[in-house]
Amino acid sequence: MALNAVTTQRLVAVAQAAAAAGPGGKGHIYAAACAELGISLATLHRHLNKVTMKPERKQRSDAGAVSLTRDEAKAISALLITSQRKNNKRLLSIGQAVEILRANSEVRAEFLDEATGELRPLSDSAIARALRVHGMHPDQLNRPTPAVELKSLHPNHVWQIDASLCVLYYLHAETEREAGLQVMERERFYKNKPANLKAIERDRVWSYEGTDHNSGGLMLNYVLGAESGTNLAESFIEFIQQRQVIHGVPLILMMDMGSANTSGLFKNLARRLQVKLIPHMPGNARATGQVENARNIIERSFEPALRLMPVADLAELNAQARRWSDWYNAHKVHSRHGRTRAEQWMTIQPAQLRLAPAPELCRELLTHEPESRKVSDTLTVQFKGREFDVRGVPGAMVGEKVLITFSPYASDTAAIVNVDAEGNELLHTIPLVARDDAGFREDGNVIGEDYRRPADTQLDTNRKEVERFAWDAQTDAEAEAKKKARAVPFGGRIDPYKPIEQAPERTFLPRRGTELRPAVVTQAAPARVLSHFEVAAELARRGTQLSAERHALIRAWHPDGVPEDQLDALADRLTVRAGLRVVAGGGA
Repeated sequence: MALNAVTTQRLVAVAQAAAAAGPGGKGHIYAAACAELGISLATLHRHLNKVTMKPERKQRSDAGAVSLTRDEAKAISALLITSQRKNNKRLLSIGQAVEILRANSEVRAEFLDEATGELRPLSDSAIARALRVHGMHPDQLNRPTPAVELKSLHPNHVWQIDASLCVLYYLHAETEREAGLQVMERERFYKNKPANLKAIERDRVWSYEGTDHNSGGLMLNYVLGAESGTNLAESFIEFIQQRQVIHGVPLILMMDMGSANTSGLFKNLARRLQVKLIPHMPGNARATGQVENARNIIERSFEPALRLMPVADLAELNAQARRWSDWYNAHKVHSRHGRTRAEQWMTIQPAQLRLAPAPELCRELLTHEPESRKVSDTLTVQFKGREFDVRGVPGAMVGEKVLITFSPYASDTAAIVNVDAEGNELLHTIPLVARDDAGFREDGNVIGEDYRRPADTQLDTNRKEVERFAWDAQTDAEAEAKKKARAVPFGGRIDPYKPIEQAPERTFLPRRGTELRPAVVTQAAPARVLSHFEVAAELARRGTQLSAERHALIRAWHPDGVPEDQLDALADRLTVRAGLRVVAGGGA
């Protein structure tokens, strides 16, 4: 029966009559109304409920009151929380937990029965209700913590990237029967048939999904094998190339910092491209929820089409993925900003779009380490057979070494690697030195026309500061004048002998020694000189034969006589000379 104004008015009258009749008199009123309206009693009561205003039920005076104390609620909640698994499934019920805690005298969980005056244990339902009142029920504690909404400033400010194992497909190219993308049939690939899964392990298809946080634009690249630093780098290089609407190098990349994503290869590439890597906190996957949702979109919008049009290899799969992502970004409206993802990304400004280097250079940046080069006296360095100008690099000094690497954003430049006070790597772009046909620098000084000096380097600044201090001068000219005038350095206030004067007095104990006694030297008496006769007699006594010739020799050798101590030498001399004569005579 449809309610109209007349019927509604009649139902209101019936309700008023029934209320006035009191207990026992309502039946006759309801029966007459059913007969008049031609409806059943149940239908009558249903319509009466619609037109009757029931008085608001009075709240109990003890509503919200619980007998379980907060300390006991905390103990029960703690035992329930510690017994649950990582998926928040509880192993203990509230009744079991309370029973254990009561047995260990940790809680009483009881209330006073006012009718009998006895203490009675609380029921499990009362305890569960009390836990909720105290805000300590495990269902409440397991709810996610409050989140803040993250925003990015412009397209390419922040990207997110994640890897996913494709659970439906694998690529097989070994046999003609199974060539191309294959569906993983449940009958062949499930946990009870690990050998089948092992056989296609290297053919499993993984996808890397990327999103631009500001526009929500999707990027997709498929790889084979497993999640690895190499596959991550290849996918990121693919995303930043100018092959799709959304491209360029982001300023920040958010991702799960697992071992594969933190490999030295990818971190090296990120540093060289000046991309800041930001992980989401452990257990806080909501921070990268956008890229998680991208995987859901891909599974529902792109991958089902692969059943209708199979692909032969990975290149064809990625070509279809790029084609689909371009279409999706250009036509699907994003609920946050009300535009398509491509339209929102097109709001990017020129200064915000960092065009990526060629894939070949990106791959070289994966493994390239900065090289050390010495700064020349013209403030240049050599790198890869070319000369670069470092005059604009803070701290560049003649004779000092700098670290130089490729510049990812301009082919005719290089980059000097520095580190700031917080340990972050900084890249200073340096230009290539331009030379004319004669080999001179195009910005060099022309003889007789240009007398400009190079700007002071840090060494020049330090040198001048030291000289001003040494000559007690306020200006460089004053320091130079004092130096030429041979003024005393430091204004004469430096006493070089003060260390001697300020040295503490030291006393040394005398050491015991040995007295030196000089030896007494006695002079021997001079030898007696023998006359020629005395010499002849002595020689004869010693057995030396004398002759006229020997007498003549003695007189020639010793005309004034022979000292007594030389007689032995004279005898030997006469004997040797005689022997020589004999030898000579024998040869005559």
